[in-house]
Amino acid sequence: MAVILTIIILIVAFVALLTAASAVRVVQQYEHGIVFRFGQVRRGDRLRPGAVRPPGLTVIIPIVERMQKVNRQTVTMNVPAQEGITQDNVSVRVDAVVYFRVIDPVKAIVNVQNYGYAVSQIGQTSLRSVIGQTDMQELLGEREKINTRLRAIMDEITDGPWGIRIERVEIKDVSLPEGMKRSMARQAEAERERRARIIAADGEFQASKRLAAAAEIMSQDPAALQLRLLQTVVDVSAEKNSTLIMPFPVELLRFFDRMAPGPASQPGGAGKPDLSERLAKAEEELAKAAESGPALESTKDVPPVLGLDEPAHKPSELSGSGSDTRPGLTDGGPPAGESAGESAGESSAGSAGE
Repeated sequence: MAVILTIIILIVAFVALLTAASAVRVVQQYEHGIVFRFGQVRRGDRLRPGAVRPPGLTVIIPIVERMQKVNRQTVTMNVPAQEGITQDNVSVRVDAVVYFRVIDPVKAIVNVQNYGYAVSQIGQTSLRSVIGQTDMQELLGEREKINTRLRAIMDEITDGPWGIRIERVEIKDVSLPEGMKRSMARQAEAERERRARIIAADGEFQASKRLAAAAEIMSQDPAALQLRLLQTVVDVSAEKNSTLIMPFPVELLRFFDRMAPGPASQPGGAGKPDLSERLAKAEEELAKAAESGPALESTKDVPPVLGLDEPAHKPSELSGSGSDTRPGLTDGGPPAGESAGESAGESSAGSAGE
């Protein structure tokens, strides 16, 4: 009899221990416990006291109460890619990601059967709706605006009735048809080419203004053109070319024309003396003027070199040689009675003699 009583006591103790073990529950820090007493959480319109258990160690009444844990961490959920037609009739394929968390555990458990699946379906339908209300340019370039619109649509449905807050919605990828991609590539290429042509035309316009200004400055001094020509020849010759084309400047022709002697002014038909004689005579006259007369008062009183300088005034006005009459010295061009052909012939002969 005592043995049977001992066995009964052990069985009762074991059952009590099991019951106590099932009555003790641990709620994690990121969770909340919802306790259903006889299947109820509320009493009328108010929440029953003790229905929501905070994190930590808690005790429930076995068989009478049942506890369900709710995760309150932020959940990341991928929205499957949705195909749709934009407002400007372009077929696109868009996928997104949703970040949400539970803010009211009772509503999330009582008002919706599976809040994760419900949020996924809401995300898909809202994404299709937004695709149909936007055009392709806005879908590609203004994603932040579309993300805000998506979040507002989903949060309006889930926040109040379900106790779920949509923290953020992000569009991951927008897939376009291959034909649309090629069209956009051609459009971008044409735009870049247009900008390149505009920049090149602007550069040509600025260069033309600079060249016009440079030509205006060079036209004031003919020697600048000659220096520029020589610089160009140096630049071309530095490239080791076998052929060098050098234009013959007009200024050089004018120089030879000034160097060419005029027609004979003596009655015997003799022409002007050659260059060496003219230089020697000019030096003698300058020496005589330095010995006999005072210093020259101005540069206009310097006697000219025959054939090199045209006299600015008559020889009688020179100091120190007022009564000299030099052969071959004339007031300008050839005599009025001679033709242009005779002048050109004598100029050629004088150049050959020199």
